[in-house]
Amino acid sequence: MPHSLASQNSDPSRNPAARSPKDRLIVALDVPTAAQARELARQLGGICRWVKVGLELYLVAGAAIVEELASQGFSVFLDLKFHDIPNTVAGAVRSASSMGASLLTVHAAGGPAMLAAAAEAAAAQANSPRLLAVTVLTSMDAAQLAAIGVDASPADQVLRLARMARNSGIDGLVCSAEEIRVLRQELGPAMQLVIPGIRPVGSEVGDQKRISTPADAIRAGANALVVGRPITKASNPAQAAEAILKEIASAVDETRRSVG
Repeated sequence: MPHSLASQNSDPSRNPAARSPKDRLIVALDVPTAAQARELARQLGGICRWVKVGLELYLVAGAAIVEELASQGFSVFLDLKFHDIPNTVAGAVRSASSMGASLLTVHAAGGPAMLAAAAEAAAAQANSPRLLAVTVLTSMDAAQLAAIGVDASPADQVLRLARMARNSGIDGLVCSAEEIRVLRQELGPAMQLVIPGIRPVGSEVGDQKRISTPADAIRAGANALVVGRPITKASNPAQAAEAILKEIASAVDETRRSVG
């Protein structure tokens, strides 16, 4: 069985100091074809442990790509951001678990009943996946929130949704690096924080508005980082991934020394 954040007995998120850099890096395979995903997986095999399958890839490759990646030894983060009525989301969680996904996302905005139904469905599976609630997308800033009728700042909205997710039995959160410290203060060390919008120094920002370097996110208290284009669009994806793993390792060592 591949190493998995979903393991209930050896879950590294419960002991962050014991986690290796490979447990902290999730490569987003946000590519339009299964062939491209397979080629990236081939190049990253043995270097990276975690990969993310999102909407773009899932819609062309389906459950087969999740099962294939899991069979190759990767732990799979299936990022489909379930958001529907509670019964439908519970069924989706059960289906995703049967594919071999280790992490799943649900939209916190679906509300407490939906989140609780998802958590109950996950807990009932033989290989229970961990659930991450998406709070505020990293592409959204205060102006984007105001456009959909949310007057709160991104940080305040994240905190509101994070409390609701925790109280509904959700394992962790997807959030911006900007919210890590306040979420740690509010929710404590057990809540897993997975951070997208990661850009090494010198990388293009793209459509992300709330970003961070790998080292800064780790120092702030992130459990895992989601990195896509800086790796997948690199001329040498394996080399780019190794550089980020080294940056993560350095930040982890620095953090240990500062608290030791």
